[in-house]
Amino acid sequence: MRFVMFCHSLVSDWNHGNAHFLRGVCSELLARGYAVAVYEPADAWSRVNLEAEHGRAAIEGFERAYPGLHSTAYDAATLDLDAALQGADAVLVHEWNEPALVARIGEHRRTRGRYRLLFHDTHHRSVSDEAAMARYRLDDYDGVLAFGNVIREIYVRRGWGRRAWTWHEAADVRRFHPPGVPAPARDRDLVWIGNWGDDERAAELREFLFEPVGALGLRATVHGVRYPEHALRWLARAGIVHAGWLPNHEVPRVFARHRFTVHIPRRPYVRALPGIPTIRVFEALACGIPLVSAPWNDAEGLFSPGDDFLVAANGAQMRQHLRALRDDPALAHEIAVRGVATIRARHTCAHRVDELLAILDGIEGARLAA
Repeated sequence: MRFVMFCHSLVSDWNHGNAHFLRGVCSELLARGYAVAVYEPADAWSRVNLEAEHGRAAIEGFERAYPGLHSTAYDAATLDLDAALQGADAVLVHEWNEPALVARIGEHRRTRGRYRLLFHDTHHRSVSDEAAMARYRLDDYDGVLAFGNVIREIYVRRGWGRRAWTWHEAADVRRFHPPGVPAPARDRDLVWIGNWGDDERAAELREFLFEPVGALGLRATVHGVRYPEHALRWLARAGIVHAGWLPNHEVPRVFARHRFTVHIPRRPYVRALPGIPTIRVFEALACGIPLVSAPWNDAEGLFSPGDDFLVAANGAQMRQHLRALRDDPALAHEIAVRGVATIRARHTCAHRVDELLAILDGIEGARLAA
């Protein structure tokens, strides 16, 4: 079986969280003996920014970390779809692709292909930028893979696709797992890995991260990009080290040096996309690092909040939870063990590949019946 994927980037995770999940899914497909081909635009903004800031060495770091994963960089003006899709059995097209390419692939399937074709949405633009998403033409697609029920329901309600399935992100447990023995020394208290964005969670970061860290005097580290000068000043005042961009394959090593982490969701996710955590939650729990989350509604029952991780309703409760994790190693261990168990039982990339294969089988069965 041959899978072909069109994504924004496989090789760059600079401000591009979908690369995490894509790498895990591709790794799982390859481990099961399937053929996988990945295409990404040569001028993808994530890759362009990564190389501008860190040079070719950042791409080489990905290649060393994922020796089995490869992508073909293309120019949209010269992309040969006949060649790219030759022998394809299943094609996944991510929503960060240009509408023109999405339409071209749909037309190719209608006129020259028998492969199953799915559109993959892992973002909040269906809520935050409806006009942009309405530009995609999905009539020739078999359906949509949405990373949460609320996104799936939007596609169904607005008639943006024939069918839609919920396909949550998950952790690549080949790489995201608790540290081995002997474990490295945890010489830092708290780490948060997240990008600044567009000030949409500035208030939440101050309440749930900067102020608690400063009040408790924690040894804290923040990794991420796009931090403006005023945000860097806030970090410095709280005594937090800003360590810049972190390649995602290095995240388990960084988690292993810290005693706990936090999850501070962006405002669009909290308000409009209940039930959808970022992939960072899956990855943190998979690594066995205790996590405290700012409020979000686990409407789809992915986890057991309070058991798999602690939940802070406000800044005062965040300070309380962080103090407890710092001072009570038994509590920290209990939270970590439960989080790992939940990921391994329900939320690995192997689980998601099983779900994908079942969806593809259902599409083929419906086609044969028709």
